[in-house]
Amino acid sequence: MKAYLKYNAEINRRGENGFWQLEKDELAIAEFAKEVEAQSLKFSSLEERLRHLVDHNYYYNLFEQYSMTEIEAVYAVVESVPFAFQSFMAISKFYRDYALKTNDGAYYLERYQDRNAIVALFLAQGNVDMACRLAKALMEQRYQPATPTYLNAGKARRGELVSCFLDEMDDSLNSIGHIINQCMQLSKIGGGVSTNLSKLRMLGDPIRGVEQAAKGVIPVMKLLEDGFTYADQMGQRKGAGAVYLNIFHGDIVRFLSTKKVNADEKTRMKTLATGIIVPDRFMQILENDEPFYVFSPYSVHQAYGVHLDEMDLDQMYDELVGNPKVNKELCELSARELMTQIAITQLESGYPYLFFKSNANRDHALKALGSIKFSNLCTEIMQLSRHSVIHDYGEADEIQLGISCNLGSLNIVNVMEHQNIRETVHTAMEALTTVSDMSDVRNAPSIRSANRRFHSVGLGAMNLHGFLAKHGIPYESAVARDFANVFFAMVNYYSLEKSMLIAKERGQCFEGFERSEYANGQYFQPYLTRDFVPRSEKVKALFAGIDVPTRRDWARLRDDVMRYGVFHAYRLAIAPTQSISYIQNSTQSVMPVVRRIENRTYGNASTYYPMPFLSPTTQWLYKSAFDMDQKKIIDMVAVIQQHVDQGISTTLFVKKDIPTDELVQYFAYAHKRGLKSLYYVRNRTKPNENDICESCAI
Repeated sequence: MKAYLKYNAEINRRGENGFWQLEKDELAIAEFAKEVEAQSLKFSSLEERLRHLVDHNYYYNLFEQYSMTEIEAVYAVVESVPFAFQSFMAISKFYRDYALKTNDGAYYLERYQDRNAIVALFLAQGNVDMACRLAKALMEQRYQPATPTYLNAGKARRGELVSCFLDEMDDSLNSIGHIINQCMQLSKIGGGVSTNLSKLRMLGDPIRGVEQAAKGVIPVMKLLEDGFTYADQMGQRKGAGAVYLNIFHGDIVRFLSTKKVNADEKTRMKTLATGIIVPDRFMQILENDEPFYVFSPYSVHQAYGVHLDEMDLDQMYDELVGNPKVNKELCELSARELMTQIAITQLESGYPYLFFKSNANRDHALKALGSIKFSNLCTEIMQLSRHSVIHDYGEADEIQLGISCNLGSLNIVNVMEHQNIRETVHTAMEALTTVSDMSDVRNAPSIRSANRRFHSVGLGAMNLHGFLAKHGIPYESAVARDFANVFFAMVNYYSLEKSMLIAKERGQCFEGFERSEYANGQYFQPYLTRDFVPRSEKVKALFAGIDVPTRRDWARLRDDVMRYGVFHAYRLAIAPTQSISYIQNSTQSVMPVVRRIENRTYGNASTYYPMPFLSPTTQWLYKSAFDMDQKKIIDMVAVIQQHVDQGISTTLFVKKDIPTDELVQYFAYAHKRGLKSLYYVRNRTKPNENDICESCAI
């Protein structure tokens, strides 16, 4: 066994004082650093190194954008920031998964400083001032781009800078074929793709007047699953896909059964993720124990000329029930029985995700432009979409709006320690804007179209539990929610401010801005009627020396936005951070931790990762999420959600023997508290298999 693996394993053993031997991890870091040093290619100067990497097709030709003096200025920034990896997991994860290597894999070509420098130079696209600011933010670990951006930026043979996509399928064979091909094209480049199937006919619907001809959504799901399996990035990474279906669709029970462990092999989805779209009206039916009807989407479209999925079912459900032209039937399961089956299936497999459609659209600032109909593989992306109409060969297709996930995260601990929330958020928005500008996925025309028209990004955050533990604040406490309320209100403020400034500088807004609630000022009403400032003495002390925007500040921002516009249709989304959070010495996203020392297995070796700032004092503040009141976790997400224009990837952590009715109560509570989605349900019997979303994981 390698010495660093031995030392790292020893941290999980208690020392004489009864605490973990965390000092052994420092020995593991030192041993691994020696191996890296021995396997790193050496150069006599920075210029020689960069010329070599450009000439040998490792780096893009940065000399076309920068002089050597400008490049040296950026490198001076990264070298000036003191940096050391804080765990063996961090250093090993960076060098094994992110650092550039020679083509044969024998030598490292980058240190952490080198990766940050080239990412900053590439995303700045010749702007030296931006490159320096971004390089500093990366080195101080205040901001972290998502994995596809951080991994690919600056490489001559790079992949895409984004890897998560969404699109809708129309009810035609042309559309089905088009979307399946698009999904395979995106999977080929490492993308994870979410598809809304709610417009498809249910099993037994007519085709061209022939009754019982339609096969429903299950065969299409099988085609998608096989497509993702086939187009798996040349075997380097498994394809990943998700499908969503409206809960009022006639195939909903069959759809749910595809993830049951005892499902027939012909219908069971082994790798395809599933999500259910849940409008408010269903939750009312559930609460009141009313009769629950499901509908034939085809008959709805025939009767109204509008797809079931496009309707506001909170308003239209009762009319559809009463319309004799609409084919409907009492669902074979009552609403309560169906929700119980959802709970059982989630405990078995982690699926389906739940997307609370009405909550997502209630505070949607672009509701006049369109509705949010479904979410992504990790349930944090929520943007309007429109299905494309795919005609026969020789006829021009009507390409509409798909969705791409352009992500990055703030490290809450380091942003707060450096007391520069505004600068960090502004820099992050600039970096994300560059990624949006440079994204051009040619084999996904609807996604390409939406990116050009909306410039949407998704700035998130990580290390919330780490920050709270470091400062002696229990995650479940009102003080913790007080902090989150202020911090994320500020992130919202400064992301809007920067988006406005970009619109002002470029003289361009996202398409349809004039019809949005930003343009008429409605979006700002909550911030004009109350101050989002610290309430508790503890949180007041944490924000000492930091300017917290007041109602007067929000009023000024409203006026500027109404005058100059906003560049990004969507700005904020909190994804489930994964490997990058290890490098950042961070807890994942805004979720609580599961263990004080996490164990990850890679190949034949286990790596132990102690939570940041773990000590005999803070260990008691790292209460496992499984031992927390899940309603308190939901309360935390609800506080943050009011400041996030998209969604928050939210996991529930339950004991393996939880009664299903208790789990259903958590679903109902999350809906009532305004959450827009629920991601996985994790239980202790399945600690690791369902919590990795590589497409969105930051």
